[in-house]
Amino acid sequence: MIDKVNIRQLPTGVPGLDDLLGGGLPEFSFNLIAGVPGGGKTTLAHQIMFSLANSTSRALFFTVLGEPALKMLRYQQQFTFFDISKVNASIRYVNLSQDLLQGNFDKVLTRIIKEVKAFTPSLVFVDSFRSVAQLGKLGPHGLSDMQRFLQQLGMEMTSWQATTFLIGEYTLPAADSSPVFTVADGIIWLTQNIYRDTMVRKIQVIKMRGQAQQSGFHTYRIQDDGLHIFPRAIANDSDTTATEAEASSRIKRITMGIPGLDAMLGGGLPASHTLLVVGPTGSGKTIMATEFLAEGVRRGEPGVIAAFEKSPSQLLSKKLYMLIKAGGVGVIDARSLSLSMDETLHNLLTAIERLQAKRVVIDSLSGFELVLAPEFHENFRQSLYRMIAVLTGMGVTVLMTSELEDRYTDLRFSSFGSAFLADAIIVQRYIEIAGSFKRVLSVAKVRGSAHSKEIRFFDITDEGIILGAPLSGYSGILSGRPMLDALPCTSGKDGRI
Repeated sequence: MIDKVNIRQLPTGVPGLDDLLGGGLPEFSFNLIAGVPGGGKTTLAHQIMFSLANSTSRALFFTVLGEPALKMLRYQQQFTFFDISKVNASIRYVNLSQDLLQGNFDKVLTRIIKEVKAFTPSLVFVDSFRSVAQLGKLGPHGLSDMQRFLQQLGMEMTSWQATTFLIGEYTLPAADSSPVFTVADGIIWLTQNIYRDTMVRKIQVIKMRGQAQQSGFHTYRIQDDGLHIFPRAIANDSDTTATEAEASSRIKRITMGIPGLDAMLGGGLPASHTLLVVGPTGSGKTIMATEFLAEGVRRGEPGVIAAFEKSPSQLLSKKLYMLIKAGGVGVIDARSLSLSMDETLHNLLTAIERLQAKRVVIDSLSGFELVLAPEFHENFRQSLYRMIAVLTGMGVTVLMTSELEDRYTDLRFSSFGSAFLADAIIVQRYIEIAGSFKRVLSVAKVRGSAHSKEIRFFDITDEGIILGAPLSGYSGILSGRPMLDALPCTSGKDGRI
């Protein structure tokens, strides 16, 4: 029996890329980094090169651009991954532009082979390979010369025992007709599109021989330290063999931190569930979320809050500030524009893992939709569903807030039809009594659990939320009428509260 050949996977050093590739780059593979101008192809190649190159694994970078290599390096040096001490030691640059201008493919190939034999690199890069293809079409034999050159280059690459990369600007139609896409072991595709005034960049691993890569497009950013890729998180399939009764009996209940509210929820909020708190502005949604996090800290359950409407300085009450200062709660300032759902989830998961958090607050869904790049609005419900599934699949309990206009008689739970994502819903509302606004709340839903049907007064004090008496028996309130003209006398002489 012949033993299976194990292919070593090389870590790219690019955050998120190894996950897309299926663990890393296969050693000695022939890879193509392609896409539109400005997508970050050269930056990605340099980020990989500087991560992998060392004294025992050297890199050779061929430039065939119209601009000199020094100009390219001037810009690449601005990234923090660039290590000038590696240049001319473990990394060498060779400019092929003069050889290409003569239009002799044999001479170009001879020069590449000579440089490789002299430097014996473990990594070889050619940027931009598209320039070679365009030049070949201008020659006397055109495409035939190009095909022969590619075939010879591919055979040489196999004998070098090096991991190779060809970088080029391609459109999808050009990719379909290019022979280089057929011989490549791996193809990484970078795109960027303008949606209104927002730039959205995405990466796709079209092909990676010998290993299972993540399919589809994934968003990325180009930052001071290079590319950051945010792979789409996928929820693990839960165990579906247990019956609903067995699952219900195993559900742990967590406390909300507001006296009386746990009883209204049927004994507390089921762990690893989602709670949606809806209400008009100023009704106390963020305060309830703060009590939820504070109770978690008291019970040894750290939390994370993602702020989509307020900056952390605006969001922080004294209580929340103390929780954060003590390290029990982490804050994500998610107000920056052009966010993607994948980037948001990546930031949440990073904070959850760092704190070992058990409770997460998203404040609010209304603000979340606003800060997403316009491209992601169309799939907001589907993306939100996936994000919630990932979080709850980790055993995290999620509280989401959503601001709604209080129309008294129009009972709604979300402005974009996402209430179905919630396992439990608490509704906060205003009512007018004797010329004053009063706050009331009710539990509209707790999935798979009995809960209170009462509507109860509540007040917001320095101590937090205090539940008051139920409104049972007051038909005017239960029907949603804003004015209550006939309530039993509890104080004063006019029969009003």
